[in-house]
Amino acid sequence: MKLLLVTVVEQYEKQVIDLFKKAKIESFSGSDIDGYKTPASLLMKSSWFPNVKGGVESSLFFSFTNDEKIDVLFEHIKNFNTKLETNNPIKAVVVPIEKSI
Repeated sequence: MKLLLVTVVEQYEKQVIDLFKKAKIESFSGSDIDGYKTPASLLMKSSWFPNVKGGVESSLFFSFTNDEKIDVLFEHIKNFNTKLETNNPIKAVVVPIEKSI
């Protein structure tokens, strides 16, 4: 079992959920997060209040799952990212689990 973490801008949240389903990862959790990039984005530079920092609305998904399902999901993510017209690809990482209860 491994811990799968996936981050995505809010715009592609529905697509990530669909990719999880295609990979047969039926149990996962998600949370709204703010994403930040350095240097400041064009949006921050053009803000009415440039000293007020804000992030990009994003989502974090995570699941405890096996290698086979992760491999399938990674292939779907790679295919999705190659078709993007923006500079906001889906990002995913896998963390091994040493112990669990």
